[in-house]
Amino acid sequence: MSYIKLSPQSGSPSKCGRRVGQNYKIGFYLKTAKPGQDKKHLPKAEGSVPSQARDKSETYIIEYRPAMVRFASVAVVGSAMAGVASVAIAGSKVDYQSGAVHAHIMARKMEHWKEEEQAGLMNSAQYPELGYTPCVNGFAAAIPGDSMNTFRCRNVDLYHFLPHTALGSSVGRGSSSWGWTSADGREFVVVGQMDGAAFAEITQEGKLSYLGRLPPHSVPNMWREIRVVNDLVVIGSEALGHGVQFLDLKKLLTLDPARPKTFAQSDLTGYWNGLPSGRAHNVVVNEERNYAVAVGAVAADARGQMIRPHDLPCGGGLIFLDISDPANITSPGCAGGDGYVHDAQCLVYRGPDARYHGRDICYGYNEDTLTIYDVTDKTGNVTNIISISDYPGATYVHQGAVNNDQWQEYLFLDDEYDEEFATVGPMARGLTTTHIFDIRDLEKPVYTGQYAGKTRGNDHNQYMHDGFLYQSNYGNGLSVLDVASVTSDPTGAGICEAARFDIYPEDDEEVGGGRVRTSGTWSSYAKFQSGFILVHTIERGTFVVKMTSKECEKPASCSADNCMRALRASHIPGRLEESQQFCWDFTRRLNKDATKVPEYAAKACGSDPVQRVSSACACIPAPTVPVMTRTDTFRYWPTLYPTPTAS
Repeated sequence: MSYIKLSPQSGSPSKCGRRVGQNYKIGFYLKTAKPGQDKKHLPKAEGSVPSQARDKSETYIIEYRPAMVRFASVAVVGSAMAGVASVAIAGSKVDYQSGAVHAHIMARKMEHWKEEEQAGLMNSAQYPELGYTPCVNGFAAAIPGDSMNTFRCRNVDLYHFLPHTALGSSVGRGSSSWGWTSADGREFVVVGQMDGAAFAEITQEGKLSYLGRLPPHSVPNMWREIRVVNDLVVIGSEALGHGVQFLDLKKLLTLDPARPKTFAQSDLTGYWNGLPSGRAHNVVVNEERNYAVAVGAVAADARGQMIRPHDLPCGGGLIFLDISDPANITSPGCAGGDGYVHDAQCLVYRGPDARYHGRDICYGYNEDTLTIYDVTDKTGNVTNIISISDYPGATYVHQGAVNNDQWQEYLFLDDEYDEEFATVGPMARGLTTTHIFDIRDLEKPVYTGQYAGKTRGNDHNQYMHDGFLYQSNYGNGLSVLDVASVTSDPTGAGICEAARFDIYPEDDEEVGGGRVRTSGTWSSYAKFQSGFILVHTIERGTFVVKMTSKECEKPASCSADNCMRALRASHIPGRLEESQQFCWDFTRRLNKDATKVPEYAAKACGSDPVQRVSSACACIPAPTVPVMTRTDTFRYWPTLYPTPTAS
């Protein structure tokens, strides 16, 4: 049986109208109609959608009957921004439930990526292999004098870069990625591409050594999600008919990089495809309890468009996979009580809420809410929802991470599209924003504040490791945040950026220092013992970087010399504002051109004006990033998946 959201008033699926303490259960009945057969006279049979449901000669209709969904708490979080209404703004509740918001976002991405393809940016063969390059004075100049291969950075050195073509892909277009460490300490990466997943080893020198690839189980697709549980890689995709692939990564240990291997589907350790149309937006794993979860599994119409019928089995929610025997993977049930789940973090609960200690908890990022589930019981498809919360400006609740797996007190959440659509807080200026929840009471999460980056850009994925939050923020690249202060100051005011590496220099000179668009890095992985960090990108390929320090930036040491006085000259109307704009523009690139220094500064800064003015600019406050002009509003977009052309 399967479970969906249910309104107590009407019996129809809804996120509205729920009352705490009411229990519902929904079991589905299947009717099968042969061509020409009258559907009204078919018998009803309780069970699961059979594998032959993909047979186009039959029509399947799913009906729901009452059975069980439990809600512990439904909370609309009080605003941490005074006077601001707490509401998801990209669309109405119905728009989220129907999938219209998700379809809109995915179509926007596809339109943008099509533009990048037409501009030649998706041809990864044009991006050269890059070797070790230290970060010096805020830049890693991998190719001196080439602004497109000079990367803004702080406390991060570049060790290696390989384009998608060097990682076996004819199409490129990177997506998710993950890492694996073998029993003997070797470090490997698995990176998603439109035409499959590539495998590489990170050598002791920090270089990528390409080993082979696993093609998709069906057609190419941009969305390919990857996780690792123990020695097993789990790969899902939005591609129709793809299912979930499982491969024992120990098979990589004997591969020869001189002869990269293309795995066949017969090489898989396991495969499961009990999904409505073979597609899942994401896959999740619980390493401690050794299970996997497919989320965001929706149906598709005859043209391949996403559809979310209200009676979809499991509602696009958490579909649990028993992987104890990888060769015979089964699903004991699902939790669809809050509908579509975009991503989740599933952990054994350890934290201050004694009611849930030791239980299996999933933190669900459900498009317009943070939904916390107790998934200890994965059989019988009973949904136990602990709480449902939102926050000011919620637009597309995308992904997140708790501050400490071993003591879960706070949660960091990224909203993929609040920078584009929200009109409150730092999101209104398009600044990458991380939202903070106090989850010490799982039944009553409290929204406590946010951390805003200094440049414009969408956020995407983030993970905790050793007390630091590693973020892949599209065009802003890798950002490493020191979040230790959140336990004493949950407003986020004490959070600071310890390191960064901007892998997308194309937008560095935009207003706000970046572009609110889905270009750049999709994912990163920072859990290697060696300290090497994988940064995987959409257009270019894969970077290997390493931090040189985890110290946050300190205020610049400023001396009131002639150079500084010239830039700040308060007796000259408008001079400070002029200098602010000059410094912003001048320092966005690695600049050695003295002719770009304005005359008033060149005269005052002496014989080495570039060096002197660069130092002085560190003491000039950056211009305020203005509120972003919105040129687009929510609307319905088609979401067909065209077959890509090889780059």
